[in-house]
Amino acid sequence: MSSFEKKFGRYAISNLSLILVALYAVGYVIEMFAPNLAYYMTLNPWAVVHGQVWRLFTWLLIPPPSSNMLFTVIMLFFYYSIGTSLERVWGDYKYNVFIFRGILMTLASSLLWMVFVLAVYGRGFSGEMLNGYFTSYAFGFSTYYINMSIFLAYALTFPEAQVLLFFLIPIKVKWLGFIDAAYLIYEMIAGSGSYRFAIAAALLNVVILWLTRGGWSRINPREQARRRNFRRQTRPAGKRTASGSGTAGARRTIHKCAICGRTELDAPDMEFRYCSKCEGSYEYCSDHLFTHIHVQKGEHPRMR
Repeated sequence: MSSFEKKFGRYAISNLSLILVALYAVGYVIEMFAPNLAYYMTLNPWAVVHGQVWRLFTWLLIPPPSSNMLFTVIMLFFYYSIGTSLERVWGDYKYNVFIFRGILMTLASSLLWMVFVLAVYGRGFSGEMLNGYFTSYAFGFSTYYINMSIFLAYALTFPEAQVLLFFLIPIKVKWLGFIDAAYLIYEMIAGSGSYRFAIAAALLNVVILWLTRGGWSRINPREQARRRNFRRQTRPAGKRTASGSGTAGARRTIHKCAICGRTELDAPDMEFRYCSKCEGSYEYCSDHLFTHIHVQKGEHPRMR
């Protein structure tokens, strides 16, 4: 636990996933009964700098696009379930940090989009034309891409979990995460300016999450060199031959997962870490570091 979390963790919002789903529900009601009102709620940076500061908050009510009510209900329940799972595993504070960082990065990306448009096209457009342009494309900044980033975060945390695609086909979440990321990258390349900036903000939030949760160590050249040296040093030293018998002894290990029992010999590229919230010296592999139940005194490690 960081010193910042110790100091401000008590202010974290509990059940943030339920609050987000409630905001989406309100947004769908507004779209249904007052669709024109949405134009005054979007994250239009041009309107914000001209006094309509409420847009800094009301854009959170703009829900992901949907034309089918049944699909909308299923989608809301799905995002609530994965968001709640992340809250339980990460804790309220870290989940709050991820969500609010995504919101702030989306706000920043909208301002960058405005600066880009003004720098490239500002001289050829009148103020009225600029207002119309920003009004038309401000819908790109919605909670849709924040939802997509939540699913990518879920795929990073529970890569081996299975879901039923189309309620029939079992598939691991990590493969859906790859599809989700590929789709976002395609949209960022093929989409218009506002959508590109919104997608970039969502993807950058996920990249920051991946780097802060050990992803950098997997691509860090120094860390890779350290692992290669470790494997070279342990291979010859681990073989011990009994005199006259010719049989090789067991190789010594340093790391062992308290859940699955895997060691660095079983998975040389696997990350092993101790959990600071478990009472005792319990080490876990990267597959179970965020999915185990924290051990209390007298208990044994187990999965959620």
